[in-house]
Amino acid sequence: MITATGPDVTAAQAGALVRAWVEEHVPAPWRAAAEAGGRRAVRAARTREDYRAWYPVFGSSGLVAASWDPAYDGLGWSRAAASAAEAVLALYHLPRLNPLGLNLAAPALFAHGTEEQRRRFLGPIARAEEIWCQLFSEPGSGSDLASLSTRAVRDGEDWVVDGQKVWTTWADQADFGVLLARTDADVPKHQGISYFLFPMRQDGVEVRPLPHLGGETEFFEVFLTGARVPDTHRLGGVGQGWRVAQATLSGERQMVSGAGSGGVDRVGGAGAAHLVRLARRRTEQGRPGGWDEPAVRERIVRLWCEEQARAWTNERIRARLAGNLPPGPESSIGKVHGSELNQRIQELAASLLGGEAIAWRGRAGSPAEFWAGMPDEVRGMLRSRANTIEGGTSEVNKNVIAERVLGLPKEPDPYKGKPWKDVPRSG
Repeated sequence: MITATGPDVTAAQAGALVRAWVEEHVPAPWRAAAEAGGRRAVRAARTREDYRAWYPVFGSSGLVAASWDPAYDGLGWSRAAASAAEAVLALYHLPRLNPLGLNLAAPALFAHGTEEQRRRFLGPIARAEEIWCQLFSEPGSGSDLASLSTRAVRDGEDWVVDGQKVWTTWADQADFGVLLARTDADVPKHQGISYFLFPMRQDGVEVRPLPHLGGETEFFEVFLTGARVPDTHRLGGVGQGWRVAQATLSGERQMVSGAGSGGVDRVGGAGAAHLVRLARRRTEQGRPGGWDEPAVRERIVRLWCEEQARAWTNERIRARLAGNLPPGPESSIGKVHGSELNQRIQELAASLLGGEAIAWRGRAGSPAEFWAGMPDEVRGMLRSRANTIEGGTSEVNKNVIAERVLGLPKEPDPYKGKPWKDVPRSG
């Protein structure tokens, strides 16, 4: 661990400390690949298994969440120092292995958790010793999340949970999940929800995969039947879960909002820099869609400019995160723009391939073997179709911007103030 802690560490000192730490602790082949060829070269130089085996070195350094207090396995650095650290680390592509814990659970713990809860959970989150997922969406409660019907009933010192959750990223790996459950059906829907830090590895929890269009499986549905969560794992008061959930929802929107978000590396494989490399490679190969075509250059540069603006905007939001503050409703701006921008980037990457984007050499056998031949650009394009849905649909996020950022009137709700049990629901 880096021993220089506290808010008095300057940005210049932080940068020097991180460079020294990288030199000592990041394997030399990874450093050389990063410095020579960037992110893709790093991925070629190490396997996922190699990175997972090395990750405890990163987790114990304090750099995973440098702005967190040392009591929570951070360094207590200022926003400026933490940003300087990230600027150094970015070159070496050291992704966090517990992004949902860091971006979804941690903001809620900082905003609404007790000191005992923070000390219990934040350290293992930073070290990726306990992996997290999110148990919010349900088959009948997607865009209208507050209509959720999963129930939690008090039983002594525990709550007994029954219901179904869906689109739960990495539920198969998770030790804990942030869970919203209805604890009172006799009050309006937003008032009868409680927020729990739910243990996943127990009887009564069934996880089923939901493969997506690119042949990968990162989403799951989760069935809860008589599962239990101790009351000490409740975050906020009984019935106050919707208020607590806002910290998680803001963190989620920021996490998937694109360049510079500091979030999960899942939005689709190609950025504007990759478009440049791809176009130049097409020119070298004498194929259409190359950098020598003015129309191609113009499209790429336009996307590059948008990506830079997106990154700068996200940096402002990350400054709030560095101060252990939730991103706020402004994160919806990044979510709407970032998801649509990423789709345009992925579509251009696939279109530059021409015919190679619609036909490729697969292998007979299982579906996984067939999809293995898919170009990365096509896989990224297919994956990006979910960007405007996950983390809250663009339509929902535009409502958040209108109401909570611009101060416009809320949409009419004929059921406002009525008990949840009397409100019509789908599913």
